[in-house]
Amino acid sequence: MNVRDIARKTVAAAAFLIWGCAAALAQGFAGLGGDAQGFAVPERGTALAFPRDHGPHPEFRIEWWYVTAVLKGEDGRDYGAQWTLFRSAAAPRETEGWSSPQLWMGHAGLTTPDAHHSAERLSRGGTGEAGATAQPFAAWIDEWRLAAPPGAASGDALDRLDMAAGGGDFRYDLTLEAKGPLVRHGDGGYSVKSQSGQASYYYSQPFYEASGTIEIGGRTVSVTGKAWLDREWSSQPLAADQTGWDWFSLHFETGDRMMGFRLRQRDGGAFTSGTWIAPDGTPSPLGPDDLKLTPQGTATVAGRTIPVVWRVQLPARGLDVTVRALNDAAWMDGRFPYWEGPVRVTGSLPGEGYLEMTGYE
Repeated sequence: MNVRDIARKTVAAAAFLIWGCAAALAQGFAGLGGDAQGFAVPERGTALAFPRDHGPHPEFRIEWWYVTAVLKGEDGRDYGAQWTLFRSAAAPRETEGWSSPQLWMGHAGLTTPDAHHSAERLSRGGTGEAGATAQPFAAWIDEWRLAAPPGAASGDALDRLDMAAGGGDFRYDLTLEAKGPLVRHGDGGYSVKSQSGQASYYYSQPFYEASGTIEIGGRTVSVTGKAWLDREWSSQPLAADQTGWDWFSLHFETGDRMMGFRLRQRDGGAFTSGTWIAPDGTPSPLGPDDLKLTPQGTATVAGRTIPVVWRVQLPARGLDVTVRALNDAAWMDGRFPYWEGPVRVTGSLPGEGYLEMTGYE
């Protein structure tokens, strides 16, 4: 990177932090429960439309494109890869150039059983250095990309994507091929997040088969595995008394999948929800009393006590499993730090997946 590039990125980072004081992410994850005045809010009964909704929604305050992949290397080792692009708005509009109120942040992670690597990128909207388009689909920040390959057939299912990112000591280049349909969570994509009714629009592509290479420790390793794309946007996805979440995406050996989350409250309570996904992609919403997510073991990570072993129960499906982190220290040490890493699942339905935990102080 030359001096001009360094100066440009320094200015971009400073601008991100200054403008971010007015945006959702500037307050950390708890700030997502702040006032959404002036921004659009999700409405029940609004149908998601593709490919339109694969692209950005600048009238909403917060949005993300999120991929996690559980991988097996040709060396026999387990790996996990994360690619995330966040959009946060200081105002509900988009303009060209430095006047844009859209803020972009990228996170990349690569996890092994004994190491965790992460990197972060920052940018402003309106300059072309970060953004997303619906058709052909692409999301990017600098050279990090999640995009349909050149010449891919147009459509609305995100059938094939190329995913690449890296930091100073790691990189991955993966191809994702969908083997099932998109899945809408909640009520047709309207996902409730609290007893008081905060909500987001939320859908996933949980049926990717992943293949490609990772570079780590001076080695290049071919990998294969499963990947999961989450798409979500809102303006106030948390209630004012919610401080963070524990989110699971699990692939079971039966071909079933499950997304589940627990949103923690300051009084010690929690709001729980999720989706059971059949092998053919049929979703069954899970209500607050259906799914039980119980911490079973902790580790000290970055000076915080983090639950890295969980019991996950869904009595209606006969599910009673233990979820364990592949690496307890999978800490994303950015401006808004959180835990994110691959997990192993044992018990009534063995499998694997990913776990994200935010808001732990």
